[in-house]
Amino acid sequence: MSTGRNLLIASVVLNVFLAGALAGGAVWIKRGKPAQGYSLEAAGGRLPDQQRTLFRKALREVRQESREIIRDGQQARREAADLLRQPVLDTAALAAALERARNADVTVRTRLEQRIIEFAAAGSAEDRSLLAEGLSRRAGPQPSTPPKKSP
Repeated sequence: MSTGRNLLIASVVLNVFLAGALAGGAVWIKRGKPAQGYSLEAAGGRLPDQQRTLFRKALREVRQESREIIRDGQQARREAADLLRQPVLDTAALAAALERARNADVTVRTRLEQRIIEFAAAGSAEDRSLLAEGLSRRAGPQPSTPPKKSP
């Protein structure tokens, strides 16, 4: 009787796990892709299909061309993490590692932005408007300006 009871418990646990996986999968499929966050690529999400494909391809090319810089930035972040784990903190080495990571990020971001400028310059006013909407949406709501105080 104990073996049958154990099998029943295992079956119930397995069925609950499978039901959760199916429900989670259904929600994921219904929502589509996970939120794209604040990436520059997400700004082109509302472009017409052909333009969106070209936009993403252009940004992917920049990332491919910048692979070495991206790796250098990742390595610098790993070095910074290793330095933070040391019993005695070498602040100069940590600052240098973080600066290398920041410089790599800025270089890649600058290249991506330049490619977006080139894409926008070659596109239509309608496509530029869609890109503007995407950037605005990703920037969040515009802060309200406080009323000016009278002297």
